[in-house]
Amino acid sequence: MATEIITREDLEEFKWNLLGDIKALLDKREKQTPKEPDVVWLKSHHVQRMLQISPGTLQNLRINGTIPYSKVGGVLFYKKKDIEQILEINMRNTDATEI
Repeated sequence: MATEIITREDLEEFKWNLLGDIKALLDKREKQTPKEPDVVWLKSHHVQRMLQISPGTLQNLRINGTIPYSKVGGVLFYKKKDIEQILEINMRNTDATEI
């Protein structure tokens, strides 16, 4: 039976090859996995605080369709992205004299 000696350089080369293979597998997996956007849901009191509005005003915004929402078991939820989009859409230019 022949004996093989493994040198430090052999181990170093093996390590780099193994790390390259692992990276290739992770990259392949990342490309195959569909990424779903992170949806953040806010409750009514968070939206009220964010917009600095009263519960009645928030209710009016829901009723007139300004703010989309979901209701689960009596609790109202709002997508943070929708609230931010509404703020962007309703942004107005302000002059220094208006402040």
